[in-house]
Amino acid sequence: MTDEEWQVIRRVMPLPGWLCGRGGTPEGYCHREMFDAVRYFVSEGIKWRAVPADFPPWGAVYAFARRWRAEELLDVLHDRLREQVRLLEGRDGPEPTAAIVDSQSLRGAATLTGDRRGYDGAKLVSGSKRHIAVDCLGLLLVVLVTAADLQDRDAGVGLLRTVRRLFTRVRLVWADSGYAGALVDWAREKLALKVEVVRRSDDMSGFVVLPRRWVVERTFAWLVNCRRLVRDYERTTAAHEAYVKWAMVTLMTRRLAAAGQRQVRETPLVSA
Repeated sequence: MTDEEWQVIRRVMPLPGWLCGRGGTPEGYCHREMFDAVRYFVSEGIKWRAVPADFPPWGAVYAFARRWRAEELLDVLHDRLREQVRLLEGRDGPEPTAAIVDSQSLRGAATLTGDRRGYDGAKLVSGSKRHIAVDCLGLLLVVLVTAADLQDRDAGVGLLRTVRRLFTRVRLVWADSGYAGALVDWAREKLALKVEVVRRSDDMSGFVVLPRRWVVERTFAWLVNCRRLVRDYERTTAAHEAYVKWAMVTLMTRRLAAAGQRQVRETPLVSA
């Protein structure tokens, strides 16, 4: 990452206990090197043992990524960055009031076994399905990974329940026709959420940009720019969900760093 990106990370990064005087063993490697290694792993889609020698040993990088996932430090970093981006874009508050949900079927690697693997008959894909909720800027709110054979309206129960629990200001959710039916009534009665289905009309042919739905589709396009997320290689859903958040951390960090550079360039020089 660039120096500007690292400054963005440093401002919002949750600090380990030993840096805050709460005890514990100091870490043996620089956080910036660890961040670079994990970002490289997600972006290039390599195996852990293939982490280049320019980074710390792969075992240390893997332990760092796993600890940040298990202790929810990644969640804290991701949420703080999202709040910063929303404020940068002039949104009304750090938390959203509306969300867009959708799913994406992924082909599964050989490591996808047991309950992790399913078959999506509509997309003809054997693997898993990535369900996400985003705000109106396309920034990730919630990610849920299931087997590909789980219907969107069934997965939507857990997805919307999590959205309602984490983001109390959200009152409106846009979705496609896969979420229509009983889920709409259930969300209104149980969660006080209005689910508005954006349908594609029968007279449309070819690619058509649909209102609101294009936002979440763009987020999927951002995610598949990372090779690790093009397919599902993970043995656990928690690992895949964490790498989705790492991808969004990289995207938001770059956006904030670019905004900081623009502000510096546009600041007029004051003569002595």
